[in-house]
Amino acid sequence: MKKPVIAIDGFSSTGKSSISKEIATRLNLVHLDTGALYRGITLYGLQNYFDDDRLDVGSLISHLDDIHLEFQSQGSDLVLFLNGKDITLAIREPQVSNQVSLVAKQPEVREFLLNTQREIANKGGIIMDGRDIGTVVLPDADFKFFLTASLDERTRRRHAELLSFGQIIDPETVRQNLTDRDKMDSEREISPLKQAEDAILIDNTKLTKEETIEKILNYIKIDI
Repeated sequence: MKKPVIAIDGFSSTGKSSISKEIATRLNLVHLDTGALYRGITLYGLQNYFDDDRLDVGSLISHLDDIHLEFQSQGSDLVLFLNGKDITLAIREPQVSNQVSLVAKQPEVREFLLNTQREIANKGGIIMDGRDIGTVVLPDADFKFFLTASLDERTRRRHAELLSFGQIIDPETVRQNLTDRDKMDSEREISPLKQAEDAILIDNTKLTKEETIEKILNYIKIDI
């Protein structure tokens, strides 16, 4: 029997990736963080086409074929490599976070990654998280969830995450980054962030990570 395909969408810092990783482990699925793909392209742009505090998106788009993104399995997780280099930590840098929505809204970038994501999911047995998984990338996913949480709580989580990475940044800067990204992601013309009509909405403002996981598993464990 083909294993299920699960789509988890939602706002930044709602725990999509960490929650998806844990569910993948428990259900023996592969986890794919699609946001990492966009961050990988953004990182490449910053490394090669960033000057005078400006990312040259046009040059980045014209050189997409120079980008080779590859996931390598480590247990139930997939680690992302950019042109042969592990970029797991680099893609979480604030500079990447500040630019990734600009890159992600480009139609050429989304098309570049769309087939890659679908090919990975085609075999089943995968949980994929992002912002347009249930609406665009995998509209026929077996299970769809949409995570949300208050801006205050997401700011607290993101700030704590950055501190754990050794990045010193004030909470207000984190809050503004989240606000800006929410606006850009939700208002972009191509594949905006929105809840799929058949997705289950989960507000985890007052839920722990474990409580959120259990809530999701309650919807799918009988069918697995």
